[in-house]
Amino acid sequence: MTSPKDSALDVATPEAIPGEPPTLVLRDVQASYGDTVVLRKVSLEVPPRAVVALLGPNGAGKTTVMRLVSGTLKPVSGTIVLNGVDVTHMPAHRRASSGVCLIPEGRGIFRSLSVRENLELFRPTSSRDIAVDEVLEVFPVLAARLSQVAGTLSGGEQQMLALSRAFFTKPTIVLVDEVSIGLAPKIVDQIFEILRRLSSEGVSLLIVEQYVRRALELASTVYLLNRGEVVLSGSTQDVKYEDVADAYLR
Repeated sequence: MTSPKDSALDVATPEAIPGEPPTLVLRDVQASYGDTVVLRKVSLEVPPRAVVALLGPNGAGKTTVMRLVSGTLKPVSGTIVLNGVDVTHMPAHRRASSGVCLIPEGRGIFRSLSVRENLELFRPTSSRDIAVDEVLEVFPVLAARLSQVAGTLSGGEQQMLALSRAFFTKPTIVLVDEVSIGLAPKIVDQIFEILRRLSSEGVSLLIVEQYVRRALELASTVYLLNRGEVVLSGSTQDVKYEDVADAYLR
Protein backbone atom coordinates (compact mmCIF):
# COMPACT_ATOMS: atom_id res chain seq x y z
CA MET A 1 0.00 0.00 0.00
CA THR A 2 1.19 3.48 -0.81
CA SER A 3 -0.19 6.73 0.42
CA PRO A 4 0.85 10.17 -0.84
CA LYS A 5 1.59 12.17 -0.15
CA ASP A 6 -20.37 -13.16 -3.86
CA SER A 7 -20.55 -13.17 -7.22
CA ALA A 8 -22.10 -16.40 -8.59
CA LEU A 9 -19.98 -16.10 -11.72
CA ASP A 10 -16.70 -17.93 -11.20
CA VAL A 11 -14.18 -16.65 -13.74
CA ALA A 12 -10.42 -16.47 -13.96
CA THR A 13 -8.67 -13.19 -14.60
CA PRO A 14 -6.25 -13.39 -17.57
CA GLU A 15 -2.64 -12.70 -16.66
CA ALA A 16 -0.53 -9.94 -18.16
CA ILE A 17 2.20 -10.81 -20.66
CA PRO A 18 5.71 -9.86 -19.47
CA GLY A 19 6.87 -6.66 -21.14
CA GLU A 20 3.37 -5.67 -22.20
CA PRO A 21 2.67 -1.96 -21.58
CA PRO A 22 -0.08 -0.89 -19.19
CA THR A 23 -3.46 -0.42 -20.80
CA LEU A 24 -3.71 3.08 -19.35
CA VAL A 25 -1.31 5.48 -17.65
CA LEU A 26 -2.02 8.95 -16.30
CA ARG A 27 1.08 10.95 -15.37
CA ASP A 28 0.83 14.14 -13.32
CA VAL A 29 -2.49 15.07 -14.89
CA GLN A 30 -4.10 18.36 -13.92
CA ALA A 31 -7.58 19.44 -14.96
CA SER A 32 -9.91 22.34 -14.38
CA TYR A 33 -13.31 23.71 -15.26
CA GLY A 34 -12.72 27.35 -16.01
CA ASP A 35 -10.71 28.78 -13.12
CA THR A 36 -11.60 25.91 -10.79
CA VAL A 37 -8.86 23.29 -10.48
CA VAL A 38 -10.37 19.83 -9.93
CA LEU A 39 -7.37 17.50 -10.38
CA ARG A 40 -3.84 18.14 -9.14
CA LYS A 41 -1.01 16.01 -10.58
CA VAL A 42 -3.01 12.78 -10.59
CA SER A 43 -1.08 9.67 -11.62
CA LEU A 44 -2.52 6.18 -11.94
CA GLU A 45 -2.03 3.01 -13.94
CA VAL A 46 -4.36 0.29 -15.23
CA PRO A 47 -2.44 -2.91 -16.05
CA PRO A 48 -3.50 -5.13 -18.97
CA ARG A 49 -6.63 -7.18 -18.27
CA ALA A 50 -6.94 -5.74 -14.76
CA VAL A 51 -9.74 -4.13 -12.78
CA VAL A 52 -8.84 -0.87 -11.05
CA ALA A 53 -11.21 0.88 -8.66
CA LEU A 54 -11.22 4.67 -8.52
CA LEU A 55 -12.93 5.69 -5.28
CA GLY A 56 -13.51 8.86 -3.32
CA PRO A 57 -16.17 11.16 -1.87
CA ASN A 58 -18.49 13.27 -4.01
CA GLY A 59 -16.62 16.06 -5.76
CA ALA A 60 -13.25 14.31 -5.49
CA GLY A 61 -12.67 14.36 -9.26
CA LYS A 62 -13.53 10.78 -10.23
CA THR A 63 -15.83 11.60 -13.14
CA THR A 64 -13.30 14.17 -14.33
CA VAL A 65 -10.72 11.38 -14.62
CA MET A 66 -13.17 9.39 -16.76
CA ARG A 67 -13.76 12.38 -19.02
CA LEU A 68 -10.04 12.93 -19.41
CA VAL A 69 -9.42 9.31 -20.37
CA SER A 70 -12.34 9.22 -22.82
CA GLY A 71 -11.19 12.47 -24.41
CA THR A 72 -14.29 14.54 -23.65
CA LEU A 73 -12.17 16.83 -21.46
CA LYS A 74 -8.64 18.09 -22.14
CA PRO A 75 -6.07 18.20 -19.35
CA VAL A 76 -4.36 21.43 -18.38
CA SER A 77 -1.09 19.49 -18.11
CA GLY A 78 0.19 15.95 -17.78
CA THR A 79 0.17 12.91 -20.04
CA ILE A 80 -2.37 10.22 -20.88
CA VAL A 81 -1.01 7.01 -22.45
CA LEU A 82 -3.21 4.27 -23.90
CA ASN A 83 -1.65 0.92 -24.84
CA GLY A 84 1.78 2.56 -24.99
CA VAL A 85 0.62 5.47 -27.19
CA ASP A 86 0.42 9.07 -26.00
CA VAL A 87 -3.22 10.07 -26.54
CA THR A 88 -3.18 13.28 -24.50
CA HIS A 89 -4.24 15.37 -27.47
CA MET A 90 -6.19 12.67 -29.33
CA PRO A 91 -9.91 13.50 -29.84
CA ALA A 92 -12.60 11.39 -28.23
CA HIS A 93 -13.77 9.62 -31.40
CA ARG A 94 -10.26 8.39 -32.14
CA ARG A 95 -9.82 7.14 -28.59
CA ALA A 96 -13.07 5.22 -28.93
CA SER A 97 -11.81 3.56 -32.10
CA SER A 98 -8.52 2.85 -30.30
CA GLY A 99 -10.22 0.81 -27.60
CA VAL A 100 -11.73 3.19 -25.01
CA CYS A 101 -15.35 2.54 -24.06
CA LEU A 102 -17.06 4.91 -21.61
CA ILE A 103 -20.17 3.86 -19.71
CA PRO A 104 -21.12 7.24 -18.22
CA GLU A 105 -22.94 7.98 -15.03
CA GLY A 106 -26.68 8.32 -15.57
CA ARG A 107 -27.23 5.57 -18.18
CA GLY A 108 -25.53 6.13 -21.52
CA ILE A 109 -28.52 5.27 -23.72
CA PHE A 110 -30.84 6.93 -26.23
CA ARG A 111 -34.00 7.07 -24.13
CA SER A 112 -36.43 7.91 -26.95
CA LEU A 113 -35.32 5.00 -29.16
CA SER A 114 -36.18 1.34 -28.87
CA VAL A 115 -33.88 -1.21 -27.28
CA ARG A 116 -33.10 -2.68 -30.71
CA GLU A 117 -32.31 0.77 -32.15
CA ASN A 118 -29.96 1.45 -29.24
CA LEU A 119 -28.17 -1.86 -29.82
CA GLU A 120 -27.78 -1.12 -33.53
CA LEU A 121 -26.34 2.32 -32.76
CA PHE A 122 -23.92 0.85 -30.22
CA ARG A 123 -22.58 -1.53 -32.86
CA PRO A 124 -19.83 0.33 -34.77
CA THR A 125 -19.16 -0.28 -38.44
CA SER A 126 -15.94 -2.08 -37.54
CA SER A 127 -17.92 -4.61 -35.44
CA ARG A 128 -20.68 -5.53 -37.90
CA ASP A 129 -19.57 -9.15 -37.54
CA ILE A 130 -20.92 -9.12 -33.98
CA ALA A 131 -24.61 -9.97 -34.11
CA VAL A 132 -27.12 -8.36 -31.78
CA ASP A 133 -28.22 -11.86 -30.78
CA GLU A 134 -24.70 -12.62 -29.52
CA VAL A 135 -24.80 -9.65 -27.17
CA LEU A 136 -28.32 -10.52 -26.06
CA GLU A 137 -26.98 -13.83 -24.75
CA VAL A 138 -25.21 -11.74 -22.09
CA PHE A 139 -28.36 -9.66 -21.46
CA PRO A 140 -31.31 -12.05 -21.90
CA VAL A 141 -33.70 -9.64 -20.14
CA LEU A 142 -33.27 -7.24 -23.08
CA ALA A 143 -34.18 -9.90 -25.66
CA ALA A 144 -37.82 -9.70 -24.60
CA ARG A 145 -37.84 -5.92 -24.81
CA LEU A 146 -36.33 -5.18 -28.21
CA SER A 147 -39.30 -3.10 -29.37
CA GLN A 148 -39.70 -1.27 -26.04
CA VAL A 149 -38.70 2.38 -25.77
CA ALA A 150 -35.44 2.42 -23.82
CA GLY A 151 -36.54 5.22 -21.51
CA THR A 152 -39.38 3.05 -20.19
CA LEU A 153 -37.07 0.24 -19.04
CA SER A 154 -36.31 -0.19 -15.36
CA GLY A 155 -33.14 1.40 -14.05
CA GLY A 156 -31.32 -1.93 -14.03
CA GLU A 157 -32.41 -2.76 -17.57
CA GLN A 158 -31.25 0.66 -18.77
CA GLN A 159 -27.87 0.07 -17.17
CA MET A 160 -27.60 -3.33 -18.85
CA LEU A 161 -28.43 -1.70 -22.17
CA ALA A 162 -25.69 0.86 -21.57
CA LEU A 163 -23.20 -1.90 -20.71
CA SER A 164 -24.02 -3.76 -23.93
CA ARG A 165 -21.92 -1.16 -25.75
CA ALA A 166 -18.78 -2.76 -24.30
CA PHE A 167 -19.59 -6.10 -25.92
CA PHE A 168 -19.93 -4.54 -29.38
CA THR A 169 -16.86 -2.33 -29.50
CA LYS A 170 -14.15 -4.86 -28.56
CA PRO A 171 -12.50 -2.35 -26.19
CA THR A 172 -9.17 -2.70 -24.45
CA ILE A 173 -10.47 -0.64 -21.53
CA VAL A 174 -13.98 0.10 -20.26
CA LEU A 175 -14.55 3.14 -18.06
CA VAL A 176 -17.52 2.45 -15.79
CA ASP A 177 -18.80 5.49 -13.92
CA GLU A 178 -21.16 4.74 -10.99
CA VAL A 179 -22.69 1.67 -12.61
CA SER A 180 -24.74 0.73 -9.54
CA ILE A 181 -26.22 4.10 -8.64
CA GLY A 182 -29.93 3.94 -7.93
CA LEU A 183 -30.19 0.17 -8.40
CA ALA A 184 -31.58 -2.50 -6.08
CA PRO A 185 -28.97 -4.85 -4.49
CA LYS A 186 -30.14 -7.84 -6.59
CA ILE A 187 -29.63 -5.86 -9.79
CA VAL A 188 -26.24 -4.66 -8.56
CA ASP A 189 -25.25 -8.33 -8.21
CA GLN A 190 -26.18 -8.94 -11.85
CA ILE A 191 -24.29 -5.85 -13.02
CA PHE A 192 -21.14 -6.93 -11.19
CA GLU A 193 -21.37 -10.38 -12.76
CA ILE A 194 -21.37 -8.67 -16.16
CA LEU A 195 -18.27 -6.67 -15.17
CA ARG A 196 -16.57 -9.87 -14.08
CA ARG A 197 -17.38 -11.40 -17.44
CA LEU A 198 -15.82 -8.44 -19.24
CA SER A 199 -12.70 -8.83 -17.13
CA SER A 200 -12.54 -12.58 -17.81
CA GLU A 201 -12.53 -11.81 -21.54
CA GLY A 202 -9.33 -9.79 -21.18
CA VAL A 203 -10.76 -6.28 -20.98
CA SER A 204 -9.24 -3.80 -18.54
CA LEU A 205 -11.72 -1.95 -16.34
CA LEU A 206 -11.49 1.38 -14.55
CA ILE A 207 -14.50 1.61 -12.28
CA VAL A 208 -15.93 4.44 -10.19
CA GLU A 209 -18.23 2.85 -7.65
CA GLN A 210 -20.28 3.94 -4.63
CA TYR A 211 -20.22 0.49 -3.02
CA VAL A 212 -16.69 0.45 -1.69
CA ARG A 213 -16.67 -3.17 -0.51
CA ARG A 214 -17.97 -4.43 -3.85
CA ALA A 215 -15.35 -2.41 -5.70
CA LEU A 216 -12.54 -3.77 -3.52
CA GLU A 217 -13.76 -7.34 -4.09
CA LEU A 218 -13.77 -6.91 -7.87
CA ALA A 219 -10.60 -4.86 -8.34
CA SER A 220 -6.94 -5.79 -8.01
CA THR A 221 -5.82 -2.19 -7.46
CA VAL A 222 -7.46 0.82 -5.84
CA TYR A 223 -6.84 4.55 -6.06
CA LEU A 224 -8.65 6.92 -3.77
CA LEU A 225 -9.16 10.55 -4.73
CA ASN A 226 -9.95 13.36 -2.35
CA ARG A 227 -10.06 17.04 -3.29
CA GLY A 228 -8.48 16.31 -6.65
CA GLU A 229 -5.49 14.37 -5.36
CA VAL A 230 -4.63 10.68 -4.96
CA VAL A 231 -4.50 10.17 -1.19
CA LEU A 232 -4.32 6.38 -1.13
CA SER A 233 -3.32 3.68 -3.62
CA GLY A 234 -2.27 0.08 -3.64
CA SER A 235 -3.23 -3.56 -4.12
CA THR A 236 -6.66 -4.48 -2.83
CA GLN A 237 -4.95 -7.34 -0.99
CA ASP A 238 -3.19 -4.72 1.11
CA VAL A 239 -5.68 -1.85 1.18
CA LYS A 240 -8.50 -2.61 3.60
CA TYR A 241 -11.97 -1.16 3.75
CA GLU A 242 -11.05 0.68 6.93
CA ASP A 243 -8.10 2.34 5.16
CA VAL A 244 -10.44 3.65 2.48
CA ALA A 245 -13.05 4.79 4.99
CA ASP A 246 -10.41 6.74 6.90
CA ALA A 247 -9.17 8.36 3.70
CA TYR A 248 -12.71 9.50 2.86
CA LEU A 249 -12.66 11.58 6.01
CA ARG A 250 -9.39 13.41 5.35
